[in-house]
Amino acid sequence: MPRPRPPHLHREETRHGSVVWYVRRDRGARIRIRAEYGSDGFWAEYRAAVEGAPRPSKGAKAGTLTWALDHYRKSSAWAGLSTATRRQRENIYHAVIKTAGSVPLRGITSETIRAGRERRAATPHAANNFLKAMRGFFAWAFEDNLIAADPTKGVKLLAGPNDADGFHAWSQDELDRFEARWPVGTRERLAFDLLLYTGLRRGDAVRVGRQHVRDGVITIRTEKHRRGKLGEEVSIPILPPLAASLEATKTGDLAFLINELGHPWVKESFGNWFGDACRKAGCPGSAHGLRKAGATRAAERGATERQLMAIFGWSTGKMAQHYTRAADRKRLARDAAELLLPAQSENKSSRTLESGAGESENVRAKSGR
Repeated sequence: MPRPRPPHLHREETRHGSVVWYVRRDRGARIRIRAEYGSDGFWAEYRAAVEGAPRPSKGAKAGTLTWALDHYRKSSAWAGLSTATRRQRENIYHAVIKTAGSVPLRGITSETIRAGRERRAATPHAANNFLKAMRGFFAWAFEDNLIAADPTKGVKLLAGPNDADGFHAWSQDELDRFEARWPVGTRERLAFDLLLYTGLRRGDAVRVGRQHVRDGVITIRTEKHRRGKLGEEVSIPILPPLAASLEATKTGDLAFLINELGHPWVKESFGNWFGDACRKAGCPGSAHGLRKAGATRAAERGATERQLMAIFGWSTGKMAQHYTRAADRKRLARDAAELLLPAQSENKSSRTLESGAGESENVRAKSGR
């Protein structure tokens, strides 16, 4: 029985008998893969095509929101975004086109944008992602003279119950539950250990392989940052729990994490698969939540801001400060808790430490004290 292909991957034979592979999402443009089938370069091209290929719009009328979004996704501004950002915003634009694609671009006002944000207010993180996506689009449209004013100006992001970046940080109980459900030797446990003990984002975790390891240390340049800037190079020792997991689990050579077909993961598919593994373990966590759990653990054990930046690939101290401040508050609260005790309790505690405290006079006399 033939093995199923990854999503959107198509094979075609030319009239000359050559085999051509390409990616096509829905009825969009075909993106040719030039590298040899099955090679590391092939899967890298496949991931880039799947993550960055925009969905087409049928017969968009000039001047409408759909028409403008189609032009935006062919621009240098769009190309300068990271693959992950393009993928996320493409999903947002697809939903916007379904509900308001025929609306004239110049008819969209701040009230329109604000209403879109409020419709998503129950999930502040999603509402803010919507607003960020529209800010990027309308900044381009304004610069390209398609609109007279940017309707996203003055529309603020929502404050909400989300933490620093909207992802739940795993608790120790959740870490224990996952380990109990997925023992060493399973693909799920390898993914867990790789994420927790390296601090890599899922996009880097699905790329890391034996070619990145030397003398027991993983060295990898992280994914591109926003606006096309190169990510940071990080060097992370392979800690014993991860080493044991790698030794006990079947891996790929150029990517440790592989799917059931033995192929490297596309990071979105990996995120969905890992989310299913979390739910089966009774954990509400996510891949990024493990990264946060690792940062929290390191900070609480005394890691400095510079050390956190080196491990997690942060180019500034902003995120590192978030974790070190939280850890400092926890330590200070623990150390200061005893200051809340009444003075009598403090004196009583001091007396119990005195030599012979609580003994009778006869006992002390017999012992010569």
